[in-house]
Amino acid sequence: MRRSVITGTGSYLPEKVLTNDDLAKIVETSDEWIRTRTGIERRHVAAEDEKTSDLAVRAAQRALKAAGAKAADIDTVLVATTTPDLTFPATATTVQAALGVPAGAIAFDLQAVCSGFVYGLMVADSMIRAGQSARVLLIGAETLTHLLDWTDRSTCVLFGDGAGAVVIEAGEGQGTNADRGILATKVHADGQHRDLLRTTGGPGSTGDVGKLRMQGREVFRHAVTRIAEVMEEIMREAGVTAEDIDLFVPHQANIRILEATAKKAGIAPEKVMLTVAGHGNTSAASIPLALDAAVRAGRAKQGDLLLLEAMGGGFTWGGALVRL
Repeated sequence: MRRSVITGTGSYLPEKVLTNDDLAKIVETSDEWIRTRTGIERRHVAAEDEKTSDLAVRAAQRALKAAGAKAADIDTVLVATTTPDLTFPATATTVQAALGVPAGAIAFDLQAVCSGFVYGLMVADSMIRAGQSARVLLIGAETLTHLLDWTDRSTCVLFGDGAGAVVIEAGEGQGTNADRGILATKVHADGQHRDLLRTTGGPGSTGDVGKLRMQGREVFRHAVTRIAEVMEEIMREAGVTAEDIDLFVPHQANIRILEATAKKAGIAPEKVMLTVAGHGNTSAASIPLALDAAVRAGRAKQGDLLLLEAMGGGFTWGGALVRL
């Protein structure tokens, strides 16, 4: 059967670093307060002339190199982002042009906030299985610092900028869990809770992008429950157990959420990929950032079975089971 195989990963973090001590000079907080509650030590901030597409292009170039592919080989560009360069055109078209992906290719953005990359895996897999695409460039890229209220210590300490990318190519498998590729995806949403994690504006309402607002305790409660549910759902339907998972690559939101969901799903701590300390919550970019870090550190190797998950504003949430 036709499979969607990840053949290359790449990532990019802006040069500017904002540490917890730096933030303590801006708002009433401390390094200890942030680290003990979130696990975050620093985050990266895009330069004034750095757009989301710039971050996306840098990550994509590294993923293409890792895959041994050229931009001319790509027939679909998907960018998962909450912070597009412009309301339109899609940031994916800007990335397409910058990379030199041929005219006539498919290019569009996905907006599912922190779950965007998982939603993107589902879309890419569906397109490849349907024969509509043969080689997809999927990128999660964010400049979330543009949405932050730097007087709100409950949110400004959590988020950072970055991008991660994967090249996904059509392959052949036997239809078993031993195949390389995206073995299963599950995505969900519940708009009843959209006000718990949102921005205060948008082009269709206020005419501006607004600022990020979050009811932290409620988001935490829903996140642990929903993420654990989708992890159990995807493992059950795929016929695998927590012991079968070689590496758990979660959305890097908060160390407490990551530890709680891994424990609830029965995944051993040593199987959890953690990068939140180095870049904070980068929304749709956080899973591909962590995945690239795992590949380059040798923690995720060809043949390994990976479990990915995310939850974001909307609420949206989902997971993916992937064999590298």
